[in-house]
Amino acid sequence: MEPVVILALVAAIVVVFLVASSVRIVPQARRYNIERFGRYRRTLQPGLNLVVPVADRINTKLDVREQVYSSDPRPVITEDNLVVNIDTVLYYQITDPRSAAYEVADYLQAIDQLTVTTLRNVIGSMDLEETLTSREEINSRLRAVLDDATGKWGIRVNRVEIKAIDPPHTIKEAMEKQMRAERDKRAAILHAEGERQAKILTAEGTKQKDILEAQGTQQAMILRADGEAKAVELVFQAVHRNNADPKILAYKYLETLPHLANSDNNTFWVIPGELTEAVRTVTRAFGDQPAAQPEEAAGAGADHTSDEGRAPELDAGRTAALDAAAAADEAGKQAAAAVSDAKAEAEAAKSPQMPRRGQTSGG
Repeated sequence: MEPVVILALVAAIVVVFLVASSVRIVPQARRYNIERFGRYRRTLQPGLNLVVPVADRINTKLDVREQVYSSDPRPVITEDNLVVNIDTVLYYQITDPRSAAYEVADYLQAIDQLTVTTLRNVIGSMDLEETLTSREEINSRLRAVLDDATGKWGIRVNRVEIKAIDPPHTIKEAMEKQMRAERDKRAAILHAEGERQAKILTAEGTKQKDILEAQGTQQAMILRADGEAKAVELVFQAVHRNNADPKILAYKYLETLPHLANSDNNTFWVIPGELTEAVRTVTRAFGDQPAAQPEEAAGAGADHTSDEGRAPELDAGRTAALDAAAAADEAGKQAAAAVSDAKAEAEAAKSPQMPRRGQTSGG
């Protein structure tokens, strides 16, 4: 009985082992390559899979998710013979687990070496300035070469990025000086442009100010001229409407003469030659019978003649001795005195002649 029990136990253990060996559970995003007696049989998909115990075995377990591989900095020589250290970041994904396991021994090392070789070929045709400013072009060329080479390995390269480009220290210092000089240049240009704009705006403002002031002065002069024209027109109309005779005009002429010397800007004042004629006209205007008194007229004529005779001498002497302001004051006084005399004679002529005391008592 005991041998039978032992055989049963052994058979049970063998059955459990065979069942356990025939069941394979593959996680999600994983792929298992199965070999039967050392030959590739199939690739297990995620989930529950059955295999032949003892005959089938798992050769490789691959992750089909997108992977990130960062390479170490590698020295690369540019076209202008400068050594720069470049490290890259590679994003890849396994699309064919069988090719990834059997077409290449170590796909990561193969990808790394292919990346370095391609990078040296690409950078070797560029100078340092172009290398620093053409990252997109370098990434595109790297991706195209890697994707074409790794396709037969069952790997798809999604992206290749240059993580850093480190030129030599001396080159960095030269680049910093160049960048500093470029910034100083841009600052000087911007400063000069700002000053230029400020001067232009200031000139425009001054121009607008001058234009507005000139327009204001023009409008003021036009309005002043219009006012003076209207005033002259009104005076002219009033004179013609009232039929003013030369006597009134001569009186207004003499009345205006003293005002000519009141201005502070006058340095000299010329006495008109027709002053005595105007005085004579006013005198005749205020006298009723200027011809009835020949003696007074003769005396007046003699006085005027003497005045006229003395006037040039007096004026010549005073002009040589006095300044322009004194001459203007003297002329004003003469005009005012002439007007006062004319008014007094007119009033005396118009008033009734009062009898003298001698005549009254004699009568």
